[in-house]
Amino acid sequence: MAEDALIVIDMQNDFCPGGALAVPGGDEIVPIVNRLIEAAPHVILTQDWHPARHSSFASSHPGKAPFQTVTMPYGEQTLWPDHCVQGSSGADFHPGLRWTTAELVVRKGFRTGIDSYSAFFENDHLTPTGLAGYLRERGIAKVSLCGLATDFCVAYSALDAVAEGFSTSVVLAACRGIDLNGSLTAMTRRMREAGVELI
Repeated sequence: MAEDALIVIDMQNDFCPGGALAVPGGDEIVPIVNRLIEAAPHVILTQDWHPARHSSFASSHPGKAPFQTVTMPYGEQTLWPDHCVQGSSGADFHPGLRWTTAELVVRKGFRTGIDSYSAFFENDHLTPTGLAGYLRERGIAKVSLCGLATDFCVAYSALDAVAEGFSTSVVLAACRGIDLNGSLTAMTRRMREAGVELI
């Protein structure tokens, strides 16, 4: 019988209030995420894991500011404040997250020249993280997603999960968004149209 998995997206200090790229209310969802983790038969976490001077950091582009865009070989890229640098406290999971039962941690964004929003693919939409193959080998056909941020890493992960053939849902109460230039409305619509169940 096909199994279910919970994928917890980027519940890291830098995405919570006080962090370098704080999502408003990002820490509010920790108790809800913990309840989902306790109830889930399989738990997978993603962790943004950037080297210093990553190409998605505004600081790597002289004259550019965070939240401006640049054109990269793989398309348009939003520039971010330096965040989730490998080995930093900002890259650590939120201290209140009870993630002991997680069976896999997928690190993403570790290639200097390319950003990675999705748990499944880098932002070129070609370079896989290996998660789809892992889920298939484990016999997992259904995934639920939660975490940060709704309109970026959660949404792109959900869209890729559907495209990879997984039955996919997003638990909106256990997510918070950045909402950059209307991105929350746009990405919620894209998820719904792609067949993601929004709970």
